[in-house]
Amino acid sequence: MDDNPASRPAGKRIAEWLGPHALAALVLCLGLGLTYGLWHSARADAQADVQAEFDFRARELMANLDQRVSGYVQALRGVQGLFAASTEVTPQEFSSYVGAQDVNAHYPGILGVGYVERVDGPARARHEAAMRAAGRSAYAISPPGERAMYAPVTMLEPDSVENRRVIGRDPYADATRRRAIDQATDSAESAMSDPLILMRDAPGAVQTGVAVVLPLYRQGAPHASVAERRAQVSGWVFMLFHVEDLIDGMRGAHPDELAVSIFNGDGTHEAARVSGQAGAVAPGAMQRVMPITVANHRWTVEVKARPAFVAKFSTVKPGVIAATGLAATLVLTLLTWLLARSRAAARAALFTARQLTAELEAGQQRLVALADAAQRSQTMLRSILDSTIDGILVDDGGHGVLALNQRFRELWSVPEALELVGADERLVEHMVEQLMHPAPFLYSRTLQHRDLDEHRDLLRLKDGRFFEQFTRAVLLGEDQARLWSFRDITERKQVEQRERSHRHVLEMLGRSAPLYAILEAVVLGVEATNPGMLCSVMMLDGEGRRLLMTAAPSLPEPLREALHGMPIADGAGSCGMAALECMRVVVDDIAVHPYWRDLRVVAGAAEVGACWSEPIRSTAGRLLGTFAIYHGQPAHPSAANIVLIEQSAQLAGVAIEQSQAAQALRAGEERFRSLYDNAPVALWEQDWSAVREAVSLLEDEGVADLAAFLKAHPEQVRRIASLVRIVDLNSAALAQVGALDKDLAQLSLAQNFDAAAMNSFADAVAALAEGVVHFACESSFVRLDGVERQNELTLLVMPGHAYTLDFVIVTTLDITERKRMDAELLMLATTDFLTGLPNRREFMARLEDELARLQRNMDESAAVLMLDIDHFKHVNDHYGHATGDAVLRHMAGLMRSSQRKIDKLGRVGGEEFAVLLPGASAEAAAIYAERLRQSVADTPLAIDGHSIRVTVSIGIASILASDASPDAALIRADKALYSAKEAGRNRVGLPDTRAA
Repeated sequence: MDDNPASRPAGKRIAEWLGPHALAALVLCLGLGLTYGLWHSARADAQADVQAEFDFRARELMANLDQRVSGYVQALRGVQGLFAASTEVTPQEFSSYVGAQDVNAHYPGILGVGYVERVDGPARARHEAAMRAAGRSAYAISPPGERAMYAPVTMLEPDSVENRRVIGRDPYADATRRRAIDQATDSAESAMSDPLILMRDAPGAVQTGVAVVLPLYRQGAPHASVAERRAQVSGWVFMLFHVEDLIDGMRGAHPDELAVSIFNGDGTHEAARVSGQAGAVAPGAMQRVMPITVANHRWTVEVKARPAFVAKFSTVKPGVIAATGLAATLVLTLLTWLLARSRAAARAALFTARQLTAELEAGQQRLVALADAAQRSQTMLRSILDSTIDGILVDDGGHGVLALNQRFRELWSVPEALELVGADERLVEHMVEQLMHPAPFLYSRTLQHRDLDEHRDLLRLKDGRFFEQFTRAVLLGEDQARLWSFRDITERKQVEQRERSHRHVLEMLGRSAPLYAILEAVVLGVEATNPGMLCSVMMLDGEGRRLLMTAAPSLPEPLREALHGMPIADGAGSCGMAALECMRVVVDDIAVHPYWRDLRVVAGAAEVGACWSEPIRSTAGRLLGTFAIYHGQPAHPSAANIVLIEQSAQLAGVAIEQSQAAQALRAGEERFRSLYDNAPVALWEQDWSAVREAVSLLEDEGVADLAAFLKAHPEQVRRIASLVRIVDLNSAALAQVGALDKDLAQLSLAQNFDAAAMNSFADAVAALAEGVVHFACESSFVRLDGVERQNELTLLVMPGHAYTLDFVIVTTLDITERKRMDAELLMLATTDFLTGLPNRREFMARLEDELARLQRNMDESAAVLMLDIDHFKHVNDHYGHATGDAVLRHMAGLMRSSQRKIDKLGRVGGEEFAVLLPGASAEAAAIYAERLRQSVADTPLAIDGHSIRVTVSIGIASILASDASPDAALIRADKALYSAKEAGRNRVGLPDTRAA
């Protein structure tokens, strides 16, 4: 083949020359057409993007406006709550509260927050005199004139020259302001006024603003209807703000991009303009007109794009595409022409391809080496995962299992035959079957990667175990995955439940609950924390020879009947031998043990395999009964089981001993009730015949329900009480009321029923009138020296006197000290002994009450704070536990000094505290928490010559009416606390708005 062009014919040379040029021309035409199409599409997309950005900015501005005004109304509700929570709010308290809100920083555009007092026309002079006496010497209601009602501004914050001029002005005298005040009064909701002309600063300076008003009603007065609201309104709180400043505060860093105008009512009539300027942008600019309702008032918002906005979001992309397309077309045209002209370029390309093939083979060899290294790393990672104490599971965030460790198989008892890698339906079914409440686990599976900063749940299994579950998102290479970790915390939860059970028993003791109920609470508390255990309490009979089954709610009925009344002897089971030898008896296997030879058949039928029994002794060492733990299978007690049975027996002993003491007291009262002068019980002989006659007269007058009549007419109760005549009393009664002798003239019914106990007296009258001859109640009385005491009364109508009521024996027992001891027991059960704060059980009860209140009133708000002392372990390790206790008391004192009357404090853990803030929004809770954190940081503890600086981390969460339980708010607060600790401690962690 001849490659020399000169040797080829002329026609062939012309064809070769025309071929490349024609191909290049074709490429040029196609490139130009494609460039034009892309440029036209890019220009249309750019215009659409600008319009979309404008629409987004307009909607965002509307949302910000609604949120901002809603925030103003919520802040004003806080002021309303301040007046509702106090009978009188002083100017100093009002100034401190509004100052804490930091109006200028958090609420742009607000000119003032004030209080308007309702003053009826006749009270005007008295009101002005009181205000002048309070320090406002020039105070007078303006405008002057006689009116049926005045509504002067008496408090306005922040304190400025302009706001002082407003004090004394009567907004109710102005028609625009009056409409807003009447609307708020009638609806009991917030109301916004029409635009107001405000005179501010120098004379002649005019601003346009609006006022938001909330009504205040007299405390305890009904205001369900409009008429009641108008009659019971005591004043109003209001917030005055400049709309233009509000809009300026919302435009952000680029106020010149959008023109915002607000019109009063519906439509954009120029006469209804509240803010903005007419003609601010050129005609034809992008605009949106949107209605909005703020504080029960209608506004229309008009948003227009200014030239700066169009200039900012305009793009050069179409021009770049056109320039790039032209350049690329020319280059491709040139390359096409060159490629067609040069065969050498093809040979070079072939050579390059061979080089790339060689490099690809070398790359494959390197990939093989990397795969070997990755396999070794994976083997090492598998060994590490299998040695951890937590069960680990990794899935793809959907329904595919990626990896798990051996500990996970052990915790969840996963059979080896169960295929795990891949679809997880069978694994999830296996796990759900073991869960008592699978809802938290199933909810965690619905969370996406973006929701999993870290999610914690507590799982309870049907076999009694507790697992702590953590779920978080992880990155495996370039793929998103989800990591699950499970930790067995059964022992810790059992300790916590055991402590709660003991506190519950102490509360029942404090409330003097029946003995069987207290002993059942002891038994059920042990069974709740130890699945598989069945417990019983047996007590000695009156002769001390047999054991009586007292509390065994879970023990099979045949076994209870067989054990009830068993003699204390050999062969009478574990409890009989424990009572006989007065020592612990452990029977590991009932089927072969000689102590159960007479009861082996009954125990086998009841499927009981082991029994451990502990004697119950009094404080003096006297045998009271036995406490026993049964197992379904043969079992030997561990060291923890021994401690459990000892503690349970001691707790049962306290309950039995106190109950026997109470029974002995009541038996003594009944035994000596017939004694009189020398009896140790106070006895009163009284004549109620006049009471009987008065009751008969009432019945003749048509009173059918005497009890209801007496409760509705307390003056009749006092009249009837004056008719009771004291005939005689014994020496114990004289000593009880502090009388030196039987001077009946100095005695009255107040020594049995004082003025505060008239309801109990009325119940006694109603009972005796119905024919009851024995009536008992609790009352309060007054000694002759004026000391008020509490007593327990028993009224006994002697036989033959039931109709006349002229011979009534009243037995009174002074129970003041017993009441005090019961109150102390209740306090011990609800108070943390170290700090004096409510304990976790009491705090959770108050938190549950607050949640119920919110669920009844959806408009209310509340918040809870979780506090944790930073580095508290270091204080214990470095200074000792005594200093650590001092730090806890120091922290409790600082919390008390900053709490409001309605706030609830509590110690919920070792160094963990909690604060319940009823009526507080998230913003108010954050201000409170920051003030408390700063107070702790600024107040070191001085002890033993050392100054210990204490700091605290705080987590905040709002209590939501939709919460299923109080624990939900605590969990959110605990997460916020964890965030504060992760961020460096000594700070306030705000709630996670995504979770909300």
